Amino acid sequence: MDTTPTVRAILDTRREKKNKLFPVKVRVTFMREQKYYSTPVELNERDFQKAMTAKRRTEREKAIYNRIHAFEQRAIDAAEALPVFTFAKFEGIYLTNQDAGNTVSLAFDKYVGELKAEGRIGTAVCYETAKNSISAFAPKLKFADITPAWLRRYESWMLKEGNGKTTVGIYLRSLRTIFNLAAIDKSLYPFGAKKGLYDIPAGRNIKKALDLPEISKIYHHKGENHFEDRAKDYWLFLYLCNGLNVKDLCLLKQKNIDEDILTYERAKTSRSKRECSKIVVSLKPQAKAIIQKWGIKSLSPESYIFPHLQKGMTPERERQTYQQLTQNINKNMKRIAEKLEINKPITTYYARHSFATVLKRSGVSAEFISEALGHSDLKTTKSYLAAFETDTIHATTDALTAFAN
Repeated sequence: MDTTPTVRAILDTRREKKNKLFPVKVRVTFMREQKYYSTPVELNERDFQKAMTAKRRTEREKAIYNRIHAFEQRAIDAAEALPVFTFAKFEGIYLTNQDAGNTVSLAFDKYVGELKAEGRIGTAVCYETAKNSISAFAPKLKFADITPAWLRRYESWMLKEGNGKTTVGIYLRSLRTIFNLAAIDKSLYPFGAKKGLYDIPAGRNIKKALDLPEISKIYHHKGENHFEDRAKDYWLFLYLCNGLNVKDLCLLKQKNIDEDILTYERAKTSRSKRECSKIVVSLKPQAKAIIQKWGIKSLSPESYIFPHLQKGMTPERERQTYQQLTQNINKNMKRIAEKLEINKPITTYYARHSFATVLKRSGVSAEFISEALGHSDLKTTKSYLAAFETDTIHATTDALTAFAN
């Protein structure tokens, strides 16, 4: 009987998860006994087979393989470190703080590489920014150093440097993700709302919405040139199409339109969910007119509606396109706001907030708004709308001072 343990990474297809993926596990076999150890990797059967067996792997497949192999190699190293193998001794090495001594910067770099290999350039940039900030505060930070006290010191440092709590929250949520991907004993987990842990701060809900009279001013404004006219129309299109963002506007194709209905998936969530809920938009005459005015006339269902992306563009070039168009819209909308005496820094994000707020004030339920925005959690929508509730409170309680009129 073989007294040498064997280690192999496998796809556990016994139970499919809600996202239609299966967990990747490390299987250790010894003396005919098998035990399975979880990893944070989840894949479908096709992606797993290609990543593990393909002779010529794509960049994405290489990233997946390297990540799985790291867990497999860790188990092999733990088994080889034992002169006499038992599962109890093996688990004492394999499961205890496997990454606690590793540098956080290295873990960030590894994850950023995976994101870039998947074409998720915008997300990769966000994680790089968070890493740079954390490294500036603690250049040689290790996972074992991350305690609630350390996190509070980092927050204080960030605030003293002039950053807001929103930025602190964004960076520390990135750090939490990196921490979750590492094999750290749960007893060392520093994040959470319970006493003694560190609760990541949430940003303030700042009003970024226009009311209907202000939107009416924009609609009737005549642009002085091509760029101003297009910026105004694109902003209105974002507003009319359920708070669409610029990236999703660029990605829209002819096949997304069926008469008076526009259906699309948010690029932001399409990678995180195997079956994304589709956002359904009622195409109003004003939105159709904008497509007619600025869109590409094509019978091909795969043709982009608006003339900004081209087939064969790299993810980096696509991201540059989204950013440049967003900047152009925001720059021209600022000029329009000044001309119309709207004292708000109108951006593309205002279109999304305005869509939600106008519906809310017209009596539409939060549930409908949540679905229209593509939120997966009603709590997100309610938090989204919370900043605008004070106006309603003021308006509905004016009756209390009617005696002064």
